[in-house]
Amino acid sequence: MAENQSLRWVVLALPLLVFLLLVGFLLRGLFSDPTELSSALVGKPVPQFELPDIYNPDVVYTEEVLQGRPMLLNVWATWCPTCRAEHDYLNQLAVQGVYIVGLNYKDDSRAKAVNWLNTLGDPYQLNLFDERGMVAIDLGVYGAPETFLIDADGYIQYRHVGDVNERVWSSTLKPMYDELMAAGGDR
Repeated sequence: MAENQSLRWVVLALPLLVFLLLVGFLLRGLFSDPTELSSALVGKPVPQFELPDIYNPDVVYTEEVLQGRPMLLNVWATWCPTCRAEHDYLNQLAVQGVYIVGLNYKDDSRAKAVNWLNTLGDPYQLNLFDERGMVAIDLGVYGAPETFLIDADGYIQYRHVGDVNERVWSSTLKPMYDELMAAGGDR
């Protein structure tokens, strides 16, 4: 009889336990920040690549262009409405002297991307054309826009998913960027 009683409690408690675990899991997701996606590459060097310049396909860059000074690597595309929304702010940062490299991600055509930059302004010191999106995949990009903070040695220090705006710049990226610059940014 006692054995049946114990088994009965286990059978009754099991669904309750599963329910409580599910509620805990869902609450954790509800209160998490979707822009805070971790990156396995933080603290590691930018992956190796060879990509053409967006304006001149005969000029090819490697990961070495992402060394020598702290910078933002901004992944963008003309098909991305959020990229368009952040573009004006990136132009403002460039005027302030923030060094930004663009990574054009899976655009329909080079001409369309160049036209977009000519129309909206080009905040980038140089612009890489990742037509197939392979470098973005190596970086772990989920979609555009994403921005990486890279130190002077070419190591990824931070990854931001979503648009760079005044709030994101002031509260998150600028303090880290300024710290890297103060630590001997230009090499």
